[in-house]
Amino acid sequence: MHGRNPNSPESAQTPLRDRREVRPAQNSRLMLLLVVAAVVITVAVFFAGGEPNSGDNEVLAETATSTQVSTPASVPSIDAAAVQAAALAAQPPEEPAVEERTVDLDGCQLTVIEITVGDTGESVECTQKALYAAGFYDGEFTGTFDEATATAVKGIQAQRGLYVDGIVGPQTAESLGIWPGDESFVVRTPAPAPGTMDRLGYELSPVASKGSDAPPVPGDTGEGRRIVYSRAEQRVWAIDDDEYVIRSYLVTGSQYANEVPGRHEVYSRSETTTAWNGAADLPLMVRWLDTERGAIGFHGIPNHRDTGEPYQTTAELGTKLSGGCQRQHLMDARFMWEFGQIGTPVYVV
Repeated sequence: MHGRNPNSPESAQTPLRDRREVRPAQNSRLMLLLVVAAVVITVAVFFAGGEPNSGDNEVLAETATSTQVSTPASVPSIDAAAVQAAALAAQPPEEPAVEERTVDLDGCQLTVIEITVGDTGESVECTQKALYAAGFYDGEFTGTFDEATATAVKGIQAQRGLYVDGIVGPQTAESLGIWPGDESFVVRTPAPAPGTMDRLGYELSPVASKGSDAPPVPGDTGEGRRIVYSRAEQRVWAIDDDEYVIRSYLVTGSQYANEVPGRHEVYSRSETTTAWNGAADLPLMVRWLDTERGAIGFHGIPNHRDTGEPYQTTAELGTKLSGGCQRQHLMDARFMWEFGQIGTPVYVV
């Protein structure tokens, strides 16, 4: 029987040869395990939120430790009411609401023909309210015509195509809805009996009166012998040295703002003159104001030069129709020609 002798040299060398043949397979398995372990570690680090730092093992250890201790139980609960209160506290404070004023313009009208800087009273307060309602004034309703009020007046005059002077006259007041109408200022007296004479011996016209029958003379218009003309009332007073009203009557004044208020004097007279445009004859002219466009004064109702017809009727006296002068009934013009001598004071209000 043939077999190997375990004690023979050949049998003793066989196991050694077998072990050498097995080593390569074992090494391969070891390397595969190492690769798998590296991949697992890399993936674990990636999902943990960072790359491995080969030079900082302590940091990795601390991170791993922190991750292990941070459990949901350690997260504080959120108080919704506290968060909302904090958010409201962080918001800037709201501006207090400004209460818009309401103005009642019912019955709000001028009681004088015009107002300007320095004037006070109900007419100024009414104007401030009307300017506020129109959106041009936001100040207080003080009743004092100050610079802020004048600025507001100029603003509305400019916007509405009116003459910009900061003065509230008929046109501006009408634009604001506070003009009562020219006629509201006019006082008409009963016609005197035919043949009634004044102190100078001139017959009264249908629109004239005298003495206590005449309307009161406006205040702050001087004293002594003088002429007083009210633009609002469209009326003239002739007063003697004893403060007696010799004659008072209606006129037709200017429809423009060219009758300058204040104290003037008669400086020139003409029995007949021609209007600035050459279209009318002006009888018995008594001048008291010189302007760039010509003189302003008292004269009889003019007549058209081409037809001879009067420019207006007696019934229209007391309304504003002229370009600057004060038209008078011919009977009143004859009186003024006598009374209004050169140097006679003329007060215009």
